[in-house]
Amino acid sequence: MSLITRRGLGAATLLSGLAPAVLRAQQKTVLRLGWTSGDGANDPYAAGARAFQKALAARVGDRIEVQLYPNRAIGDERPMLDGMRLGTVDMGVITNAVIAQIEQAFQLVDMPFLFGSEAQAHQVLDGNVGEQLRQKLDAKGVIPIGYMEGGFRHMINNVRPVVKPEDLQGIKFRVLQSPIFIEMYRSLGGNAVPMAWGETFTAVQQGAIDGLEIPLGVIDQNKYYEVTKYLSLTGHIYSMNGLLISKRSFGRLPADLKAAVTEAGAEATREQRRSNAAAQAAFRESLARNGMQVNEVPDKAAFRRAVMPMYERFRAQIGADIVRDALAAVQ
Repeated sequence: MSLITRRGLGAATLLSGLAPAVLRAQQKTVLRLGWTSGDGANDPYAAGARAFQKALAARVGDRIEVQLYPNRAIGDERPMLDGMRLGTVDMGVITNAVIAQIEQAFQLVDMPFLFGSEAQAHQVLDGNVGEQLRQKLDAKGVIPIGYMEGGFRHMINNVRPVVKPEDLQGIKFRVLQSPIFIEMYRSLGGNAVPMAWGETFTAVQQGAIDGLEIPLGVIDQNKYYEVTKYLSLTGHIYSMNGLLISKRSFGRLPADLKAAVTEAGAEATREQRRSNAAAQAAFRESLARNGMQVNEVPDKAAFRRAVMPMYERFRAQIGADIVRDALAAVQ
């Protein structure tokens, strides 16, 4: 017997009045979205997260609530990524090198001096190569819904400006826990120290390491100008930040919300790239104004020659077809 039948017309009328609110509460989905850097207005990770939150709200209203968790509030990047695979973490904006820890094909994006410009990187990631990468990560339980960016990565340290490969000798650089980054510094004669992001600022501040390599926006928004002196515009690696969703979390959504999440990811990626590009000049001015000594690197060819053997060494791990397609796309 139904609740309405058992309780009579008065109860049925009351229940009917409450039903829309109850139904909305039952239908509302919460997606927790985390990242490890700050929540500054121009932080590339934060900008991407906010762009997704806004784009999705415009499509679904309050049917999905995207909750934002900056500053490692739900963990460092690798634990967040593992949580997405298990379904205990919904979403994250995750650095490419960490994605590559669970799907080696993503090492492609971190190959030194692969891309000559942001536009070239966008063309490759939004095309066939990006789709191949998406399918491989999907098979690991995580779905990329946007290839966002932090811009090109540059080197900062407290020993000397880096102008030529020999300048790296004897300098201890924090790197992501990635074979690509470690091998790049080995090829260039530097000293790579793998380290989690949460430990890095203090390690530089205390002199345990001499420097690190990160995009301008991350340097500025996380105030690395307070603890490092030299900024060398090496532009050695294009920094892709994946907007990722757990396949389990995605799978629980009805079809129309899946479509909305996918569309919002694409829109947010376009917006995040635009805002990050517009902020690059301001970041550089801010870092110089805050006391960093900034230098260009006029001859990147010497760096490129030193790292080119890496492409052959990593071809099998990444996948010969993906390496072939990417190199063909950037010619």
